[in-house]
Amino acid sequence: MKKSENIVVGISIGDLNGIGGEIVLKTFEDSRMLEFCTPVIFASAKAMNFFKTHFNSEINFNSINNLNQLLFGKVNVFNCWNEPVNIEFGKEDVKIGAYAIKSLQMATKALKDGQIDVLVTAPINKHNIQSEAFKFPGHTDYLAQQLEGESLMFMVTDTLRVGLLTDHVPVKNIVEHLSEALIIKKINAVYNSLLKDFNIVRPKIAVLGINPHTGDNGVIGNEDDTILRPTLQKIKEEGKLVFGPYAADSFFGSNNYKNFDAIVATYHDQGLIPFKTLSFGQGVNFTAGLNKIRTSPDHGTAYEIAGKGVADENSFKEAVFAAIQIFKNRFDYEELTSNPLKKSNQKM
Repeated sequence: MKKSENIVVGISIGDLNGIGGEIVLKTFEDSRMLEFCTPVIFASAKAMNFFKTHFNSEINFNSINNLNQLLFGKVNVFNCWNEPVNIEFGKEDVKIGAYAIKSLQMATKALKDGQIDVLVTAPINKHNIQSEAFKFPGHTDYLAQQLEGESLMFMVTDTLRVGLLTDHVPVKNIVEHLSEALIIKKINAVYNSLLKDFNIVRPKIAVLGINPHTGDNGVIGNEDDTILRPTLQKIKEEGKLVFGPYAADSFFGSNNYKNFDAIVATYHDQGLIPFKTLSFGQGVNFTAGLNKIRTSPDHGTAYEIAGKGVADENSFKEAVFAAIQIFKNRFDYEELTSNPLKKSNQKM
């Protein structure tokens, strides 16, 4: 890993019929963004110029066919295709889904090859991306296969971080997915991310219960007592500051979440409903646990407002900021842990 003052941010364009193009434009119309990062949008110059015209943007693009042509301090567009695309805002279209995947695949390859430093993904439609060649529920599952490490969906803001034991799993199947091995793996992923990605020296982690009121001593299910509590005790014995399980219904409303560096929810909605309620469009979806950095906004394609010029770019902009900061934090952590002399000097 190298440390760069102008980090190269790769951007997969997502669903062209959604709000992805608009929020990307709005983010980089602010020229101050180019002082500390160089964006590379994986799409086509024709598609981006269509967005530019439609949204009356004054942004200028550097169109490239090879990443060696990248210009620092400019908004670069890497041409993943050259043919014109019929963009119809708000329409679900399998052909558009194929372009979203082409963008993602080429951006991911550039990330793996070290040609970009981090990846920020614009929203896709999980339905129209499916094909014989691409059978993944979404970005996270695809990137988990392509990159090294164990992926973790980690929703983050400056003041709140929520990880999940299970993510895109039907509610009726949640318990069968839970095991001691999975719980240990996910909590360790949260712990290690807090150390390496957020520079938190002694992370404090809260874990939410499986059942309402964490089972009420077996009255509402016994999984908290038979699976969760014994596993958390094992993790505590390793010296990690892990607490719980906490009843999920009162945990956020009581502001107890403010006492912890991260919260681990048992399933998707248990964690994401309070996260999105509290983050007010500032949230970022970070795929922790992998050897490369990927972030995304905390919203979807928003077909209902696509093309109207009213999309809020703040979550996407925060995703760019988060990717850059995590990249720098990882560099600092690796420097610190690989240089014993530097560690010794800091203690003096």
